[in-house]
Amino acid sequence: MNTPVVLDLDGAVGALPGAQRLALQDRQEALRFGCGLGAIQSLKDWLDLHLPAQHGTVFMGSGDFHHLSWPLIAHHVRARASDLPLRVVVLDNHPDNMRFPFGVHCGSWVRRVALMPEVREVIVAGICSGDIGWRHAWENQLAPLLAGKLSYWSVGVDTGWARWLGLARAFRNFADAQSLTDALVALLQRERQATYLSIDKDVFAPEVVRTNWDQGGLLEAQAMAVIDALRGQLVGSDVTGEVSAYRYHTAWKRWLSAQDGQDTAIDPAQLALWQDGQHALNLRLLRRLDSAHS
Repeated sequence: MNTPVVLDLDGAVGALPGAQRLALQDRQEALRFGCGLGAIQSLKDWLDLHLPAQHGTVFMGSGDFHHLSWPLIAHHVRARASDLPLRVVVLDNHPDNMRFPFGVHCGSWVRRVALMPEVREVIVAGICSGDIGWRHAWENQLAPLLAGKLSYWSVGVDTGWARWLGLARAFRNFADAQSLTDALVALLQRERQATYLSIDKDVFAPEVVRTNWDQGGLLEAQAMAVIDALRGQLVGSDVTGEVSAYRYHTAWKRWLSAQDGQDTAIDPAQLALWQDGQHALNLRLLRRLDSAHS
């Protein structure tokens, strides 16, 4: 098995077989939800020193840390030139390509990755969120969509506004999650290339696993089909979307998190139950991802 890595920022990831756990809880307040670019650069430097030269899937804890996929992908680009150009597939209920004026956050990191010259394209699949509906159209970063570097694959979201801006080719909307899965699997099998896969578990339906963000409708078998389609192409991967309770020290982060509708007040017994389900799913995802890694 490729050695999995846990970036232990919030203590939410349970024991994984053979994992290397890197202690980062002293950076939780600085990095969680969002941060300035200086904090990201500091993490990039730290990852260059501490990540194993060869490793498997990286687990990052809460979905509040999904923007750390950006430094992980940047690290991969620097370390594995043979994998370039790189395709990035993101399974997420949200586009993670929204405007954020204070640096980068868990809802805005995709633009940074899509505009990397070493990245050929980014596909964000499984979006059920209204973030890409017309009411929030102005909040989306349009540059990577216009450049053909980014596409949204959604289920049941009215994205008709994209046609008026000449963005129709960047939006693929499906009637249900199975139709989306079938089309994505067909694409990945037809157009084979080095691919980095990032999974935010808020893409899953609540009956699969529970997070403290609004969730999508993907089933576990559908996510596994996407992973299987990447067998022999998968060169890097990360998983986020654990559920963990945290009270920000700074008022502005508490305010920003509340504006995004995140529920951070979770009954301890409920939290433990949800984390048990998260851990069981992590073990299944890890086995499948490991078998797909090239």
